[in-house]
Order: sequence, then structure tokens, then C-alpha cells
Amino acid sequence: MDRTRLAGVVIAWYDRHARDLPWRAPDATPWAVMVSEFMLQQTPVSRVLGPWREWLRRWPTPSALAAEPVGEAVRAWGRLGYPRRAQRLHAAAVEIVGRHGGEVPADPDALRALPGVGDYTAAAIASFAFGARRVVLDVNVRRVLARLDGGADTPLGSPTAAERRTAQAWLPPGEDAARWSVAAMELGATVCRASNPGCDSCPVRTDCRWRAAGRPPGPPRPRQQYAGTDRAARGHLLQRLRDRAPGDVLAAADLVHGWPDAAQADRALRSLVADGLLTAAADGYRL
Repeated sequence: MDRTRLAGVVIAWYDRHARDLPWRAPDATPWAVMVSEFMLQQTPVSRVLGPWREWLRRWPTPSALAAEPVGEAVRAWGRLGYPRRAQRLHAAAVEIVGRHGGEVPADPDALRALPGVGDYTAAAIASFAFGARRVVLDVNVRRVLARLDGGADTPLGSPTAAERRTAQAWLPPGEDAARWSVAAMELGATVCRASNPGCDSCPVRTDCRWRAAGRPPGPPRPRQQYAGTDRAARGHLLQRLRDRAPGDVLAAADLVHGWPDAAQADRALRSLVADGLLTAAADGYRL
């Protein structure tokens, strides 16, 4: 398999078909890219676009966010889900101000040292914001490489050492590496989808080993349920405070109002306080 040629084909396809996403714009700052990477974790692009624009309007720099209380970050996160991401993004902004002069660092190791930044996020920011030659392995890239090169559907769990070696082998030299990473991600998101893949419109369909093998299914994926879970209870409680003015305090009885399971609501309340997403006050709780 001529990986260099095929990477070039995917990049050329991306140049013609890429979605117009604001964090991909030439003038997007490293901070704008970083915010997008936090928001896009386990959240589709369609839900991120509006909150991302509002976030950058309000906090165009790490310094602007760091100057606000963490509760305002959690409030602004709205219904994106997994609100600890907002808490960690705020903590990362504080670190960027304190350790890096208010500028998002380009070095992947410095990025990885920031709160909420793991291997993938560090590589993505380094690649997409600074053009670094790094392996960027999100679920879309993993699926493209598993199918195209490995002839199998996306593996479950965290990326393996073997996957990372394969991804490294696909990286083109120089500036094309970052273009390849975003192009492979786009191909996985819009064509080489997990379900109903658009193989007929794939630019590398004639070289795809998975397609040649008859598109064998991968292992079944567990379905995630949200309604009625502790996560849903936490979201309900947070939304009760997001709907209030900044600094408002709600008594515990008012905060859990509307949630049918009192024991679950109490458990959710205690976990939110333990995680630092809610603060206990003398007469109730606030963000």
C-alpha cells in the first residue's frame, strides 16, 4: 500500500470538500483551536458551533477566561455535557497565564501538562494550531486507518501501540502531516462514518482493505443511556443554577426540585460539590 500517495489523495479530497468550520480558519488562534478541542470531546460539531462562538466572543484569550470565576465557565458551558471540561479548561487558562505568559504553548509536552489535556488533545493542538508533525488519533482517524490499512472496523478501547505505529507510518513529511491529520479526521466524520459509511464517495475506496473484504462488522458497541442516569441528574442540578443570575444561591430543596428520585438527586448534588462544580454556601449552593 502506497501510503504517501493515498495520504495525498485524502488531502486533495479535503481541500475540495472540507466543512467550513471556524476553528480551521487561517486566522484562528491557538486558543480558539484549544477551546474547540475541549468542546468537541464526545460532542458533535453541530452542538459545538454556537457555544464555541459565544465562548470566544466572551473570552477571546486565556487571560480573559482566567480572570473570571470558574463558575462562570461552567455556566457558559450550558448543555454541552461533561461540565468538568469547562472546569478543566478554566484551570488550563489559569496555568497558561501563570506559566506561559498568557499564550497557549506550542510544545506538546507543555500542552500535556495543562489540566484536561491528554495525549490526543495535546497532539491535536500542536498539529492544528502550530502545524507540528504529530500523530492525532481521534475515533475518526482510528476508523479510517483501521478500515483502509487494516481491513477491519474500528477497534474498541484506547489506541494501542500498534495503532500508533500505523498512524506514524501514515504521516507525510513536513507541513503535509498536519493537513493529513485534519483530512483523515474529516474523511472519518463525513464519509467513512461508523454507521452507513459513504464508500461510493470515498476518494480511496479502490485501495480500502475493509471494503475489499466485504466491510466486515467490528465488535458491537455498547449503547450509552443518558435519561435517568446520575449524569442526567447532575445535568439537571447544574441547569437549575445556570438559569439563575451569576452569584445566586439556591437552597438544596429548590436545587433538586423537579428530579423524581430524591436519593439520586442527593447523590448527584454531593458529587457536584466534590468535583468542585458547585460550591456550598451558608444558605444553599452556587456555581
